[in-house]
Amino acid sequence: MLARYNGAITDLRFEKAIARFTALNAADPVGETVDGVTRPRLLVQAERLASWVVTLEPHASEALRLAAHCQHLERWKIARTEFAEGRAGYLQWRTRLGRFHAERAREILNEAGYDEPTLRAVETIVTKQHLRSNPDSQTMEDALCLVFLEHEFDAFIRKYPDESKAIDIVQKTWKKMSARGHEAALGLPLSAVAKALVGRALTS
Repeated sequence: MLARYNGAITDLRFEKAIARFTALNAADPVGETVDGVTRPRLLVQAERLASWVVTLEPHASEALRLAAHCQHLERWKIARTEFAEGRAGYLQWRTRLGRFHAERAREILNEAGYDEPTLRAVETIVTKQHLRSNPDSQTMEDALCLVFLEHEFDAFIRKYPDESKAIDIVQKTWKKMSARGHEAALGLPLSAVAKALVGRALTS
């Protein structure tokens, strides 16, 4: 039986996998308030990612659409505090998270009946492999960066009032994005402070 997802034809495997991912994201103990309503943070993030993916790539592959819903799957299960402080510990944490998300996604997609090529394709996207040579991985990276700039950058600025740190994170974010991602980012309705920082980051 076929169904539609954001205008794309899908099958029951897809519906089953998305339902499972949604349930797991909804179990996130961390909440995020959007328009006065507090919801599970990972569920909100998955919805934002999925929206940006189809905005950037209206004919996104099935693997890419699946990856949008499991990119941060059960992230709360591996705490940052389990790793050493500092950048080295942070990178170890992020690497472990990526493998964990990919492993959990593989389990669920396998249960839903997906074949090995699809499992590998989702794994490649979730672990951010081959960003410049794999269009799906690059689209996901663009979507992640856009979600950060649109929904999380202002909070980052408040947390780190040192302007140089905000400018540095914008420059690092910009380097990871494609030209299409840059164009979308420049069209975001950023706050005046965020827009000014982005401007300074891109001209310094």
